[in-house]
Amino acid sequence: MIDVLVLGGGFAGLWSAAAATRLLRAQGSARSVALLTPHPDLVLRPRLYQADPARMRVPLDRVLGPAGVRRIAATATAVDTARRRVTALTSDGSRTEVAYRSLVLATGSAVVRPELPGAALLHDIDTLPAAVRLEEHLRGLPEAPAGPGRWTAVVAGAGFTGLEIATELVGRLRAQAAPYGAADEVRVVLVERAAVVGAGLGAAARPVITRALDTLGIERRLGTTVTGLDARSVHLADGSTVPARTAVWTAGMRASALTAQIPAPRDALGRLAVDRGLRVRGIEGLYAAGDTAAALAEEDHPVLQSCQHAIPLGKVAGHNAAAALLGLPPVDFAPDPYRTCLDLGEAGAVATAGWNRTLREGPEGFAKDLKRAINETWISPPVDDPQELLRRADHRVGTRQESAPSA
Repeated sequence: MIDVLVLGGGFAGLWSAAAATRLLRAQGSARSVALLTPHPDLVLRPRLYQADPARMRVPLDRVLGPAGVRRIAATATAVDTARRRVTALTSDGSRTEVAYRSLVLATGSAVVRPELPGAALLHDIDTLPAAVRLEEHLRGLPEAPAGPGRWTAVVAGAGFTGLEIATELVGRLRAQAAPYGAADEVRVVLVERAAVVGAGLGAAARPVITRALDTLGIERRLGTTVTGLDARSVHLADGSTVPARTAVWTAGMRASALTAQIPAPRDALGRLAVDRGLRVRGIEGLYAAGDTAAALAEEDHPVLQSCQHAIPLGKVAGHNAAAALLGLPPVDFAPDPYRTCLDLGEAGAVATAGWNRTLREGPEGFAKDLKRAINETWISPPVDDPQELLRRADHRVGTRQESAPSA
């Protein structure tokens, strides 16, 4: 039997396992911690909009292994909270059961792909394999038959992910087209159901975003959505058709399907209702972290399905899953103040603070430098360094402090 079992190898799962291990070690306990995931790597999911996505990963065994966390290479298919058993499938297709004393459900979320004609042709950047497929598709465009739309990409959804991939695609497409004298043929068309781009990113940031889109030449089709596509064009609800060989879907996320098996309340995104210590309401021994948890970041503000909240959610869930076994009181989830930093490709970036999305000012290039620090330093866990991992696994250590040297 595993004392603390964590399901999911994303940010929330990794930091849950690390936090549980940290507390158990600090208390001199030899209880076991295991992470169950079919994937050998932590995928740096916030970076999958960038070029060369295959490198956006960190080997879990080199992060958690030195700290004594066992990785179980399997896919969880069922959770029995009454018997405290998880059913999983191994890579060879065999079925196994794993017993636990405390469980952290951190199996993440997935983009909600639409059901429409030609949907199989839609790309997304929700997973590493999907982002790699998009990269391979872009690299193959020079060999594609010439004609309208060869160097055009349509991005459905003008939220955070849609804006980042749209602004990034301008440079990536031009890099592919330039050797063929076709850089001027590159078009990126952003399609959004709402009347504005970045509807959830705040009014203060919108002029900055709009200027960036204008600078990059990104077209907007607002108040409409994609209704279908084929290999050469994308059809919109307003009756228009955009000749395009590339289409990327970014609209809508939903929590892991495993949450539907838990006999507890869920929100509209499928996330489980949790208390302030992230225990799933009404179920002993079960905690939720990351995109499966309907927690409050601050009063009246639910957490977002984002890395920014997944990391601290994981730390608190893992800590409390271990604390329950040791008879220690739980700690409350209290993340750093909310903030955003949106990459705008070659046009820069924009940073905001607070739930009212006040613009964060700084020297020229401040927001872009901040985005690089987030992507390249802050979100990456230490490799082959268990001492640093456990230091950063402390729920009292905020995101910015995670990458700072030990005092």
